[in-house]
Amino acid sequence: MGKMDGKVALITGAASGLGAEDARVLAREGARVVITDMQEDLGTQVASEIPNCVFMHHDVRDEARWSEIVAETLRRFGRLDTLVNNAGLVRFGTVEDLSYEDYKLQTDVMAGGTFLGCKAALPHMSRDGSGSIINMASVGGIKGISVIPAYTAAKAGIIGMTRSIAVHCREQGYRIRVNSIAPGGIVTPMTAQALAQLPTDHAGLDQANNHGMGRPIDIANMVLYLACEDGRHITGTNIVIDNGETMG
Repeated sequence: MGKMDGKVALITGAASGLGAEDARVLAREGARVVITDMQEDLGTQVASEIPNCVFMHHDVRDEARWSEIVAETLRRFGRLDTLVNNAGLVRFGTVEDLSYEDYKLQTDVMAGGTFLGCKAALPHMSRDGSGSIINMASVGGIKGISVIPAYTAAKAGIIGMTRSIAVHCREQGYRIRVNSIAPGGIVTPMTAQALAQLPTDHAGLDQANNHGMGRPIDIANMVLYLACEDGRHITGTNIVIDNGETMG
């Protein structure tokens, strides 16, 4: 018996990196999985490699599309147990040189997309104790990083939002757990592309140089823990996975 047998998971931003690895791990444990992304070719390829996995094109900023995604998930699989709000992006620039357009893009995708995902999925999630929302935050939402103010703002917002939604679920008597994960640097296509834009002595490389880079499986294992019965007593928590970066 797999830890996710009979469960259905919906994962955003899953055409590559953390989301794709989450999908692989949850499916390996028996889940039926819906992955979404803007990258249709990559998403279709990933879904074809995972048993019981479906890809849907999805801009997480689109509230109407969220309703369609949830409805189609329920139509295909009959239930929704796990939502992983993973979609994200990063644009470098300090408060003095980052454009407001790039600020809004990052906060709309990450904080806005997480809000819309929770709002769309929550009324339809299983309330038999298997319901679990997992929001992807970052150590950037905990510590100050001068070159990514929009990214850190979005991720800090996700941590606070997660706690608020967890309290809401408790107040409403929903048996749905809501947690966030805050990774440090993880080797993914997104981070590789972003870090490649920086000079070798740039402050934005401190994380990689001083603390090392984790692997997507390091995060996916925690996603599994929070999604399955193992994490049944955890809600309203932000779990940091950063190889000690935020220790002091």
